Amino acid sequence: MKSPTLKIVLGSLLLTTIFSCNKTETIGAYDQVDTDYTATPEISDSISSVATLQVKDKQFIKSADVNMEVKDVYEATISIEKQLKNLGGFVTSSRLNANIVAEETFNTSDENATLVRKFQTENTMQVRVPTEKLGDLLTFINDKKLFLNTRNITAEDVTANIKLAELEAKRNAKTGTNISQLKTDKNKVKIDDDNQLEGNYQKVASFEMTDNLKFSTVDIYLKEPKLRVAEIAITNTRNIDNKYKFNFFYDVKNAFVEGFYLIQKLVIGLVTIWPIILISLIVLYFIRRRKETLKMENSDQNS
Repeated sequence: MKSPTLKIVLGSLLLTTIFSCNKTETIGAYDQVDTDYTATPEISDSISSVATLQVKDKQFIKSADVNMEVKDVYEATISIEKQLKNLGGFVTSSRLNANIVAEETFNTSDENATLVRKFQTENTMQVRVPTEKLGDLLTFINDKKLFLNTRNITAEDVTANIKLAELEAKRNAKTGTNISQLKTDKNKVKIDDDNQLEGNYQKVASFEMTDNLKFSTVDIYLKEPKLRVAEIAITNTRNIDNKYKFNFFYDVKNAFVEGFYLIQKLVIGLVTIWPIILISLIVLYFIRRRKETLKMENSDQNS
């Protein structure tokens, strides 16, 4: 009987095989059908035959990505979302950005101004649509284009992966039966847990495989070919700043009050140092008396 570690390794290899669908890998596999359309002035068909590909006894996971320019990104986004809802699909992500290229403010009056902003809008979306409706969605998207930059549609044959998953599920069930016949001990519990874990991984992988077969993933990039201009009414902030920058009467009043407070502070400061002032006055008094005494003595001697 296989060890638990070996079972986990085999389970990981199975998951790697099942999830081997790679959207960006469009060539080099014998079981993968792919088309790549580059922007051309004229498109002969609305969608590729890959989008509606059906082969007997074959199952395909289909995906697509579209990069194109439209007249109005917001309007095109809303239209695609509505059409997607009608087809039974849903949006998994949508990121709409308005890239500001330049902006400038023009004053039109003392109170009003106009902000002129130049910008370019783009949106990156990822949607999922029932696989049988993939062609309808791509046709609708194609009708919104001004210029098609790139369009990639991929159909990956996963028939062998599905068969492998079925065989692994049977093997897991048989292993579980064999484990149940073992004598109960610590090793049996560990082996049984590992087998159940491998079975859970297989169930999740099978569920995701079924989901990818039922719904196709489409990545959409929309962009407007030219800059757009928005004129936004705003307040003339420069005039407002000048209006309140200087007020003569208000400033005179504040200066008078501040001057009065300054006098108070000076008086309080003089009162605080009164001992120094008193000592200075006494010293000055004795100096003046000394000078007067010397002056009188000199006068007596001269006489």
